[in-house]
Amino acid sequence: MSDIRDAYAKMLGQNQPPAGVGFEAVDMGGVPATLVTPDELKTDAVLMYIHGGAYIVGRPDGYHGIGGNYAKMLGARVYMPDYRLAPEHQFPAPIDDTLRAYEWLLEQNIAASKIAFAGESAGGAMVVSVMVAAKSKGLPLPAVGSSISPWANLEHTGASMSNREGLDPLNSKPVLDILARAFLGDTLANHPLASPVFADVTGLPPILVQIGENELMLSDAMRLANHLADNRVRVNLEVWPGMFHAWHFYAGMLAEGQQALESSVRFIEAALIEVNR
Repeated sequence: MSDIRDAYAKMLGQNQPPAGVGFEAVDMGGVPATLVTPDELKTDAVLMYIHGGAYIVGRPDGYHGIGGNYAKMLGARVYMPDYRLAPEHQFPAPIDDTLRAYEWLLEQNIAASKIAFAGESAGGAMVVSVMVAAKSKGLPLPAVGSSISPWANLEHTGASMSNREGLDPLNSKPVLDILARAFLGDTLANHPLASPVFADVTGLPPILVQIGENELMLSDAMRLANHLADNRVRVNLEVWPGMFHAWHFYAGMLAEGQQALESSVRFIEAALIEVNR
């Protein structure tokens, strides 16, 4: 697995961060992490960016591009936890680690109202599931979440899992089925923390869901947004025409990637302003 993870990090690492941001290793209460700090700090709010990678691959050094973009655009510090990965550490280890990282932020006397979540793919699902886990533990909830291309239903029952097959260059259903089982182990795919479309999401803060029109995960992302709305969570759903999985990574070369990041930043900023009036 180490070779696969190194190759994945190298591939994502080709998406370079913008100028004017710095990176340092930090410890978030026992969870290793990367802190991204912009040269121009505009706010004392912070973003916790939860990386994707199907819970199997991914680490912060491959996410300097998107983490740096968020830090510079928000003018805020960005924390990227390096949670444990499957198959060595199956469900719920990634969620447990990310929840611990959030607890650590609170322990640093950062008010929950000054914390935002964002993440893509598995991380997009964890934007919601870590909030649900925090609520279950009696913790105050962050101000806002931005869920990019969320892998929100590991049962893979959405219509787009079949009718978008071949259109999304980064995913295929047979591979997603294998990856989901590697993460879940013996856990059922409809466990609410693994698949937040089944979670009790009442009381969660505003959440933005962004999904590409050509994604296999389109139907399940729409289901997540509807589930949030049905439970009186303020939610914005953006379906981006022609876009593929986690297109935000290509913001430097794809106009839609930059535009989607800008929309995410606007949503986060507006929610932070509203809750901290």
